[in-house]
Amino acid sequence: MRILVTGAAGFIGTNFVHHWVSRHPDDHVVALDALTYAGNLSNLDPVRDRVTFAHADIADAGDLLREHRIDVIVNFAAESHNSLAVLDPERFFKTNVLGTQKLLEAARRVGVARFHHVSTCEVYGDLALDDPRAFTEESPYRPRTPYNASKAGADHAVRAYHETFGLPATISNCANNYGPYQFPEKVIPLFITRVLCGLPLPVYESSANRREWLHVSDHCTAIEQVLLHGRVGETYNVGSGFEVSVAALAECILDHLGLPRTLIETVPDRPGHDRRYLLDSTKLRTETGWSPVIDFDAGLAATISWYRSNRDWWAPLLERSLVKEHAWTASSR
Repeated sequence: MRILVTGAAGFIGTNFVHHWVSRHPDDHVVALDALTYAGNLSNLDPVRDRVTFAHADIADAGDLLREHRIDVIVNFAAESHNSLAVLDPERFFKTNVLGTQKLLEAARRVGVARFHHVSTCEVYGDLALDDPRAFTEESPYRPRTPYNASKAGADHAVRAYHETFGLPATISNCANNYGPYQFPEKVIPLFITRVLCGLPLPVYESSANRREWLHVSDHCTAIEQVLLHGRVGETYNVGSGFEVSVAALAECILDHLGLPRTLIETVPDRPGHDRRYLLDSTKLRTETGWSPVIDFDAGLAATISWYRSNRDWWAPLLERSLVKEHAWTASSR
């Protein structure tokens, strides 16, 4: 197989490239990334001798598809930080919607065998904290933030290219991921790196809001199963079924590090802060045989250990963060 992985120097893309080359050593892997603030080329150092790296935007990938005779595209490329999307929504629609459309058009013109698009649970909107339901693949799209809306727009473009042009596409909508190589603007690495620097943990006022957590390694195996066994034209939810509140997450990290819970600092809510996401991944589990294998407590402990051992990786990235989570004001609404 000749596979193009976009967003390959970002968090999930990096882990997927590592996973794919270890499981499919004979495949030709092209790792594409625009290397914006959250992209880190050093993420690929462990596999650089087994992949071809391309520094490019997904909107300009047409020649690359032809040059490398790409069979399969896995599209991780996206702006993904909800907080930044509140401050700069235009960059999210430009990359996530228009960039994806340009990549779809290039894929259609060269005739790839599969276009897999990686999306998020957040396109479905949010659930009440006491809602007994979970989102299924048939749930309506109700995005509440610019990031959510930009990912929803990309999903619609993928479906349109499949229905209108016959592009062999699949989509996966995943729960919140965690694990190694995650940029320290996201909540778990944000909390870990802040306490390792002796700083308090900024927890939004709506601290009871919950998230479903999926280890990035389980996400990678899910995408692999969709590529190998999923049905073209279908969407698959990828979730663990494990939920935890933001407050409990902060406490858990402090407990793992043996630090006092007095380090938790309440900060104003982000505009459009979703209450809760939960995915029903029955379809993926039934059709492909996938199931998550990493327990959250063990996965979180391993993630904390990784950040403690890799300060040289994350410390330089702190200066790249474009958002101060405690600095919301009326002007940002």
